[in-house]
Amino acid sequence: MTTPLLAASSFGSIVHFFLQGGIFMIPLMLCSLTGAAIILLRWFALKRKNILPAHVESEIEDLQAGDDGEALTRLSRIVRGDTSPLARVAQVVLQHLQWPKSETIEAVQTRARHEIMRMEAGMAVLEVIVGIAPLLGLLGAVSGLVTVFAEFGQNSNINDPRGIARGISEALSTTVVGMAIAIPVLIAHSYFTKKIENMAAEMESLISDLINKCYYRKSLSRQAADTE
Repeated sequence: MTTPLLAASSFGSIVHFFLQGGIFMIPLMLCSLTGAAIILLRWFALKRKNILPAHVESEIEDLQAGDDGEALTRLSRIVRGDTSPLARVAQVVLQHLQWPKSETIEAVQTRARHEIMRMEAGMAVLEVIVGIAPLLGLLGAVSGLVTVFAEFGQNSNINDPRGIARGISEALSTTVVGMAIAIPVLIAHSYFTKKIENMAAEMESLISDLINKCYYRKSLSRQAADTE
């Protein structure tokens, strides 16, 4: 019986704490829920297997310069059945092999930028939350202080400290919540940003290697023609 009572008491204390924060707790809670949802979505979406699947990566690495059409056909079949950013960019390479190398690189760069933008989905919202959560907390603090000074102004001989305590409580609670939201969101934003940069660099390296291997045979044919 003691444990349920303690749990109920703790829950009641938490509810009371948020109610003390006043109206500014509503946007802060919206920031908290939005940030948590985006962090969870990005956590699963940015797993390495979803961005750089091992079977596509190994197929590109195992491809030899000047390999025959069978190897390229197998790779094309693999990337067509995969929805990862690496597979989609590799598919652009394989679809434009008849183009000059410079034009293929331009097409790949355009697609890669699009894929990186998709990987960064929601990051801007996290950045906004990092900025506005402390400001909302500060606004709540100012509102609480205004309440305190207003009560002093109405009655300079006020003996009931409840109004003052309420204002100070609102000020402190919103400030604490604003910082408590901003700090983990900032950590998550920094972590995801670095992770995207690292995976984008790996993807660029793999795609560059794929382009060089695919155009190796063409460069040999061109050199042979120039020699003749």
